[in-house]
Amino acid sequence: MQRRSFLTTSGAALGFLGLQKYLSAAEPSRLITPYGPLIPDPQGLLDLPKNFQYQIISRRGSEMNDGLVVPGMPDGMACFPGKGDEVILVRNHELGLTSQRLSPFPDQKTPASFPKDHSYDHGKGDELPQIGGTTNIVYDTKKKAVTQEFLSLVGTDRNCAGGAMPWGSWITCEEPADLLSPRGQRHGYCFEVKASDDGKLQEAVPLKKLGRFRHEAVALDPESDILYLTEDMNDGLFYRFIPEKKGNLQHGKLQALVIKNQASADLRNYNGSKKIIKEGVEMEVEWLDLDDCESPKDDLRYRGFEKGAARFARGEGIQYSDGSLFICCTDGGPENQGQIYRLTPRKKDEKVDKLTLFLEPKSDDLLTNGDNLCAAPWGDLVICEDLVSQHYGKTPHLRGITPEGKIYSLAKNAKSGSEFAGSCFSPDGSILFVNMQGEGLTLAITGPWQERS
Repeated sequence: MQRRSFLTTSGAALGFLGLQKYLSAAEPSRLITPYGPLIPDPQGLLDLPKNFQYQIISRRGSEMNDGLVVPGMPDGMACFPGKGDEVILVRNHELGLTSQRLSPFPDQKTPASFPKDHSYDHGKGDELPQIGGTTNIVYDTKKKAVTQEFLSLVGTDRNCAGGAMPWGSWITCEEPADLLSPRGQRHGYCFEVKASDDGKLQEAVPLKKLGRFRHEAVALDPESDILYLTEDMNDGLFYRFIPEKKGNLQHGKLQALVIKNQASADLRNYNGSKKIIKEGVEMEVEWLDLDDCESPKDDLRYRGFEKGAARFARGEGIQYSDGSLFICCTDGGPENQGQIYRLTPRKKDEKVDKLTLFLEPKSDDLLTNGDNLCAAPWGDLVICEDLVSQHYGKTPHLRGITPEGKIYSLAKNAKSGSEFAGSCFSPDGSILFVNMQGEGLTLAITGPWQERS
């Protein structure tokens, strides 16, 4: 993935610019159906607009090319160009030790030839490695067939989301329930996975300078080479990492966001908050250097907050777009239906970065509890709704948002209330890949996307 194409793809999500004009779903003029209404799926799996089709390209428990089986709980994902007509998907699996029945190991045993030394938390003796990690899928877009599928990273814990890097790799993020495994191994790190097609398991090397906490996602600002990181905790911080050397995430400085002249600001807008942040309000931002980032006491967010860092409500998906970064805070706001913040790094002639509360859905809004998100090639944004939306009597959908701030539905889980995750487009924009987490499926969705453009 060349830097120029990465900039173009990342800058395509003009839909967020329209969110400033976002209005309630109760106003019909703001709801559109550019592809028509969703049509019930005869198979009872995925409702799509007319003339759209889905293909199941990966299914939990199926045998892969390396002799292992597809793990369960697919989550964050990115798509990279491969050879010829092929693309390469790197896919997370949000699995912990208690989910061994969903592991990649048949009969919950590692083959004799399995390279345990490549695993991060590999266990002892006959123990299974920690079963979180990633799989790579090589998919031929012309033949519409998977040519390879294999385990690419293992030994990590509850890999949620991450971020694609312009040099052709995926940063996968751990979000463990406990930062210390029962085996005594520390978790809560990020790991780099190459978008390879060689069928080989990669060595799991933690990027310790990115901090040890419950990571969710990362996004690179290709203009500055600064990496931004979210923390999936209801009292989490928002971080950035400044590398010492371009493209090297092993060395650098970790910082936390601070609202200028508002030390320890609470940006969650929970009921009872002392200060409520209103939509559209722009705040100046400073950055706090963090010490002891490996946090053996799991107190990085507490120490940062005490020193003045701002507090967010479950930072999850993050997307770089046209010079800004957009952060989904899944259950922020007084009704816990989520928030979207926009961070605009300063330009050369400016003194400070700026943060704006871009969107805070209300009870009658269409969009609820945004999680993973991606840019559509034609300028809209695609948002995966989180499992949390069930608590508001809503089924998770894939939603689209236009540059004008109009909202539409792209897909609905017709089988269960399980969340969508990992939405990403093929480089040519013809295929939308997405995971149905609870079902353990990865889908390729095709159709007349050009009608929207």
